[in-house]
Amino acid sequence: MPKVKTKSGAKKRFSLTGTGKVKRKHAFKSHILTKKTTKQKRNLTHATLVSSADMNRVKDMLNI
Repeated sequence: MPKVKTKSGAKKRFSLTGTGKVKRKHAFKSHILTKKTTKQKRNLTHATLVSSADMNRVKDMLNI
């Protein structure tokens, strides 16, 4: 059997923590930033974890 390939888009967007959780970045931080408040842009900077509802789907894409 050949190896199962990881989804290329997923491996660029997600990374694992030491405890096995999946880290992600916030959306809406790439362009059209002039109309967004400084507070909104600052809060979008920090990485967060994938929600538990999406965790299995993301781990399937990463073949974990």
